[in-house]
Amino acid sequence: MKLYYARGTIAIATAIALHEAGLEFEPVRLDFKAGEQTRPDYHAINPKGRVPALVTDQGILTETAAILEHIADLAPAAGLRPSDPWQAARMREAMCYLASTMHVNHAHRARGHRWATEDSSIEDMKARAVETMTASAEHVETHMLKGPYVLGEALSLADPYLYVACSWLPGDGVDMAAFPGIRAFVEAMRTRASVAQVIADDMIDDML
Repeated sequence: MKLYYARGTIAIATAIALHEAGLEFEPVRLDFKAGEQTRPDYHAINPKGRVPALVTDQGILTETAAILEHIADLAPAAGLRPSDPWQAARMREAMCYLASTMHVNHAHRARGHRWATEDSSIEDMKARAVETMTASAEHVETHMLKGPYVLGEALSLADPYLYVACSWLPGDGVDMAAFPGIRAFVEAMRTRASVAQVIADDMIDDML
């Protein structure tokens, strides 16, 4: 498999999950600042011009949640998806929130051009990102984390996803000191070989 990613993006959740699952893959780094995601050769892989894109022998997958579920299917022994239906639903609930709300809140700071063309509108979105990402952090702290990980003691697909989303909080102006549960979660994730590997590979900043 081949994983197309950009440094610090949500695509790193896929890399963490692949390491957790013990699946080999070739990482291919895109330089977003250089606009490599906009070029025809990458659009032939992912016409949306975003990451991740996971190239497999069956085709290409391009949405994080779908890719993570596929990884769980490929390596069931890794236990990345709980067998209990309620726990599996809670895992997906967290992933849906991260995709539909927290990621979008973050994108309003860094990718305001997706929604507006006026400079004043884009600057307003950037300013609101501190508020909206703080609200997301409050939701994660109060309602999502049930222990060291999203589901308590056991790691699931939601945790690599959440780890990367939390990596954006300092840059978005969120006061991490106000969220001891998130800081404990980050510390727990950081002890895992999968996270140590993506940090060593310079895929993501070390938050601690």
